[in-house]
Amino acid sequence: MRTTPIGIVMFNDERKHVYKQNNSECMEVVQRWAEIIRKGVKNLDETSLEVVTGSEIVTSVRVAQKVGEELSRANCKQIILCYYVWNFPFFVWPFVNSVGRDKPILCLSNNSGKFPGNVGLLATDGALRQAGFRTHRIVGDMDDPEIRAQVFDWIRASQAYTTIQNEVYGMYGGHSMGMETGFFHLVPIVKTFGTTVRQIDQLWLVEKMKEVDDKEVEKGLKWFEGLLGNRIRYDGKMLTPETLKTQIRLYLAMSMVNEEKGFDYCGLKGQRELTEYVCLGDVPEMLMNDPYDWNGSKEPTVCATEADSLAAVTMQLLKYISGGLPVLFMDVRLYHPDRDLWDFCNSGNHASWYASQSMDPKENFKKVTFHPAMEYYFKAGGASVEFDAAAGEITFARLGLWNDKLYMVMVLGEALELSPEERKALNQQTDPTWPHVHAKLHCSFDEFLSVFPSNHILGVAGNCIRSLIYLCEIAGVEPIVLGPESQKRIPPIWERISQI
Repeated sequence: MRTTPIGIVMFNDERKHVYKQNNSECMEVVQRWAEIIRKGVKNLDETSLEVVTGSEIVTSVRVAQKVGEELSRANCKQIILCYYVWNFPFFVWPFVNSVGRDKPILCLSNNSGKFPGNVGLLATDGALRQAGFRTHRIVGDMDDPEIRAQVFDWIRASQAYTTIQNEVYGMYGGHSMGMETGFFHLVPIVKTFGTTVRQIDQLWLVEKMKEVDDKEVEKGLKWFEGLLGNRIRYDGKMLTPETLKTQIRLYLAMSMVNEEKGFDYCGLKGQRELTEYVCLGDVPEMLMNDPYDWNGSKEPTVCATEADSLAAVTMQLLKYISGGLPVLFMDVRLYHPDRDLWDFCNSGNHASWYASQSMDPKENFKKVTFHPAMEYYFKAGGASVEFDAAAGEITFARLGLWNDKLYMVMVLGEALELSPEERKALNQQTDPTWPHVHAKLHCSFDEFLSVFPSNHILGVAGNCIRSLIYLCEIAGVEPIVLGPESQKRIPPIWERISQI
């Protein structure tokens, strides 16, 4: 998975008789934090982050410039400023001006009576904030698991922000059926996150499908038939080996074009051109978002149903926030007030990983069935993917726009484990041939309904709320946190000042 280098530096006193006594101890702190991060922030593919430490503790203007230039040459995209002792705060300017003024900054200090690191932090970070830098502060013992968790969450947030900045979203066919919440609103997205879009007509995919190797398509078909057996519900019309092979061919064509065009994530319009004249996109979208296919393990590639662009950007951010997990794309379909339960389902790209949350496709596909596509909507046929998401904690989120300004709604919840009878009864009320997440949200129906920006909601396994809040604060996006988690958030100074 793509990541960006992290730079760590520490400032000290300029008095030689002072820094000669504590510089070596300060460097030990820097190196130890670097190792904690390398070991503690692992991605789904088991890779560690690249952490670059300043070659010296900053004790002068010239050293500040030198270390800043070193980290700039190392392409560090986010900076951790360590504080362990009192430092001369103005050193931050020759450093920041050398490393680059556009980097997310975390100020990290001990809480010790021996050396006033937190005093140096407040003095130095106070100078940064006076100049309008949106920084974050964490103070505590590096051996404290909660302090480490806060640092890791900030790193995940800054990684998401700095990685997506230079990425291109491939939008196949444009937003579907006139859903304007799915349009790629170029200016606010580029100004906020840097990522841009290239729109490719779906005809390009149809033509590329003709170049796909037939042997690779057959390999994919045998893989599915081996995993699913009679749970591929061939009906001789909508779902046949040929319509399923067409879906496999579309997945392979989309993978080829993503590679050729340099698309880091994508969205597939589907309706109506593909669904009425080529095939349903459910299987290709599932395969894109899954961490495997018939050729083995792979990195999930975010693919948004109906080319919903704000959904795709949200999904890409959730992928990086989570360290590379597959991300769910769902319709906000049906609320059951008697159970305070949501049924999030759609004909679309629930990654099969969520069936059992296993890296072994055999475990997940035990719970998956391929049904014939609904002719009523999807005349070209193919398979609809059906399963119920495994129980577990999920962070749900969605970017929205208010008067051209981005905000993000986020809420913690969980997918529930229901009895087979309960699941069947609930699924019959929507569509039993589609994937479902039976979700309990940590907020009321009224709170959710009053602020949620779209009919599409995104989710990723685990509790990523703190990381998402850090991400929004780094990017200048308003975080709308629902439920009790909202009361844990302390609004930063730049939000408070803007309200005056």
